[in-house]
Amino acid sequence: MTVVTKTEKEKIFAAFESVLDRCARCQKEEDRQKIRKAFQMAFDAHKNNRRKSGEPYIYHPIAVADIVVNEMGLGITSFISALLHDVVEDTDYSLEDIRSRFGEKIASIIDGLTKISGVFDSRSSLQAENFRKMLLTLSEDVRVILIKLADRLHNMRTLDALPPNKQVKVAGETIYLYAPLAHRLGLYAIKTELEDLSLKYRHPLVYQELLNKIRDNEKKRLLEINRFSLPIIEKLTQAKIDFEISGRPKSIYSIWHKMQTKNVPFEEVYDLMAIRIVFEPRPRIPEKTQCWNIYSLITDIYKPKPDRIRDWVSTPKANGYEALHATVMGPNGKWVEVQIRSRRMDEIAELGFAAHWKYKDQKNASEGELDKWIRRIREMLENPEHNALEFLDEFKMNLFSSEIMVFTPKGHLRTLPKNATALDFAYDIHTDIGNLAIGAKVNHKLVPLNYILSSGDQVEIITSEKQKSQEQWLDYVVTAKAKAAIKNAFKEERRKRIENGKQLLESKLKELGMRPTSRILQKLFSEYKVTGKDELYAHIGGESIPLEELKKVLKKKRKSKLTRYWTLRFGRASTEKTIPPETDDLKQQEDEEFDFKAPFVLQENPDPDKISHKIARCCNPIPGDDIIGYKSPNDNVIIIHKTNCPTATKLIASQADRIVSARWETHKVLSYLARISVKGIDRIGMVNEITTVISKELDVNMRSLNFDVQDEIFEGTIDVYVHNTQDLNNLIMNLIKIKGVDTVQRVNISED
Repeated sequence: MTVVTKTEKEKIFAAFESVLDRCARCQKEEDRQKIRKAFQMAFDAHKNNRRKSGEPYIYHPIAVADIVVNEMGLGITSFISALLHDVVEDTDYSLEDIRSRFGEKIASIIDGLTKISGVFDSRSSLQAENFRKMLLTLSEDVRVILIKLADRLHNMRTLDALPPNKQVKVAGETIYLYAPLAHRLGLYAIKTELEDLSLKYRHPLVYQELLNKIRDNEKKRLLEINRFSLPIIEKLTQAKIDFEISGRPKSIYSIWHKMQTKNVPFEEVYDLMAIRIVFEPRPRIPEKTQCWNIYSLITDIYKPKPDRIRDWVSTPKANGYEALHATVMGPNGKWVEVQIRSRRMDEIAELGFAAHWKYKDQKNASEGELDKWIRRIREMLENPEHNALEFLDEFKMNLFSSEIMVFTPKGHLRTLPKNATALDFAYDIHTDIGNLAIGAKVNHKLVPLNYILSSGDQVEIITSEKQKSQEQWLDYVVTAKAKAAIKNAFKEERRKRIENGKQLLESKLKELGMRPTSRILQKLFSEYKVTGKDELYAHIGGESIPLEELKKVLKKKRKSKLTRYWTLRFGRASTEKTIPPETDDLKQQEDEEFDFKAPFVLQENPDPDKISHKIARCCNPIPGDDIIGYKSPNDNVIIIHKTNCPTATKLIASQADRIVSARWETHKVLSYLARISVKGIDRIGMVNEITTVISKELDVNMRSLNFDVQDEIFEGTIDVYVHNTQDLNNLIMNLIKIKGVDTVQRVNISED
């Protein structure tokens, strides 16, 4: 790398001084000298390094420090740590150099950042384990995580410099773990930006389309905000309240997410904006009282929607968020969300845990609740046998969960995630109580262990020394602590059953002169409706699958419904090979975890002679869908997912080194199963007309159809075999033309 030029050096020092001047908590001269000393060390360490974009590397730590002090509001210690966060990892300076110049606290933070620097390195196959290690720092110094989030935010802001496949990987990691972590720590502004940037690189065309629509509607939105706000401004001014009012558009990601989850177009996402009122509290009057007073003044003007009041001033969220939310009917006949916060609440809402340093002398419930959550994460981390990927799943599950408040028989308050059950409560009290639980009393009434609790419930657990934890309990609980305890309780027993089952199967096959090949196992998976070897062995070891009929099962033959072969080309190599289907029975394919092999081209060329591939059942991609490949570590198979598949997002985040780019070839040899839903006004002959369009006019094969009629409105689902998305879209366009049909859309095929 080239050394920085004189002009570049002048610009670098000017950029640093600009950050320092804007730092509100860096006004003492001795502090500023200490920060300049740290910057000089960082500059000397990185002066020969450049980023992928070509700019001097030192711009990165300056930018991270800017986010830390001017966007998160942290102080001198964090400023210095951000400037030096890559020094020990990337240069010749040691941790001892940091300790001798800046003290133990900064050295400790740098040490934490250095240990987790490779958390989502695309070359690492241990991302999940590294992320687990990173979270260990939560209970030591949360500033390590905050600086790491700032580091990720700047990397996302400068992601243009990376090639597209790297962009997708980094964006996938961000949306899967970093954005939820920012949310849980209360960093809403950063969480929103991470989500939007992730969408920009994962689905660039969708992002740009939504951005254009928001910009096109900006003038109209401002007029609506002004029209809605003027009566409120007048009312609050008359009441002599010191306040600021602003309208904020819904983020691009949240609009896209609502379009996906609600299955609606952009035009039907009605809550595209929210009004925020931030007031300066009057002394000696509780902030909560002042929030409700403002709410009363607003509802004198606009009618509220009673079921949409969210009172987080009485009971703050676990991440410290406090506000009063109300939804009212605006003058244009649309619902508008109004958020009411004090100045202190607003700072905590935007900066989350970072704002707690400012209010650390105040004993408030939010800080205590966040500390409790951090302790729960620590409990998850302290389990030495906890599988890293399982931990990743459970941590992710607990990031976004809403909370409920329940009481013990003695009136002590416990916080649990929404939809927690009586069994979750038992494990929350103590693992032994959970393992011995046989029932519960909720509000003095006897209920089963899978009873879902509500806020305000008083819960008593009934135990028995004869009770043992059961595998089906995993379906009863939602908390990570309960799941981990249940898994630990029967993990050893299951391991023994698997080993026993494996030995029994191998012994029986040996008697028949066979060995457990992939083809034989696939046949057994299909016959016994299991998803993998461990499940098969466990059933055999537990005697729920007898082996007396094994010879008969293996001799079963299936009639061929699919007789054609197809050609595969891998990567840029010219090697071609013709591959017959592993099975010709479509029904068997649908019962297995993954469907039959299908034509695609790998853009990153593994070994074309050794790699086969399968279609993932979780998202069921068909030619025309954007796809990626995941190289399975066990059987050298590449599994094809849609790029927006939640499972694919998780794999990108946890095992990025196994992700390969993939694209479809132009092909019309195979048919793929897809499902469409149809809704409209019922009339005589409607179903016949729909099936005629599908079967006769378009010559599309149907596997099944299901229609239901209520109050003259029909809803139906149709499973059809198509060649690609173009065929499917053509089918949808023809069905929507039928008189009485209101909506036709593709839906995912759930795994039965």
